[in-house]
Amino acid sequence: MPFETRLTAQDCNCLAVRQAARRVTQFYDRLLAPAGLRTTQFSILARLGRKGPMPINALAADMVMDRTTLGRNILPLERDGLIGIKPGAADRRSKEIRLTKAGQKRLRVAFKGWTEAQAQFESAFGSARASDLRALLRAVVAIDPARAEAAVTRSSDG
Repeated sequence: MPFETRLTAQDCNCLAVRQAARRVTQFYDRLLAPAGLRTTQFSILARLGRKGPMPINALAADMVMDRTTLGRNILPLERDGLIGIKPGAADRRSKEIRLTKAGQKRLRVAFKGWTEAQAQFESAFGSARASDLRALLRAVVAIDPARAEAAVTRSSDG
């Protein structure tokens, strides 16, 4: 017997965002494939290329990923020599990730696929809508989960 509710799948914010993320990721992955990278790997390399060496925890926070998920994503990058991992300078217990020369080269190659993906997406979706979408998604990322949970708790206690 199906679960009865007045809510539909179209009402779920999480489902809508995840479906959109999967669709966009599949599209970008296809255009990054010739460089041998997936979207998440490209994003990690691009972040390191832009910011320079970073502690793993800082990179995870920047990517809005837990450290375990980041760890799974950086393993193939380290294996392929695209990143290097060494003990942190300030705290030897922490680990710092840096982009290697091979990683810089791969990032330059992958950037062509990313640029094409951006252009095709904006052509299909509209440049202004894509810009608005990025702004809305940055606002979603900026939501403090603890504050959101507290607001829900306060409203249900009400």
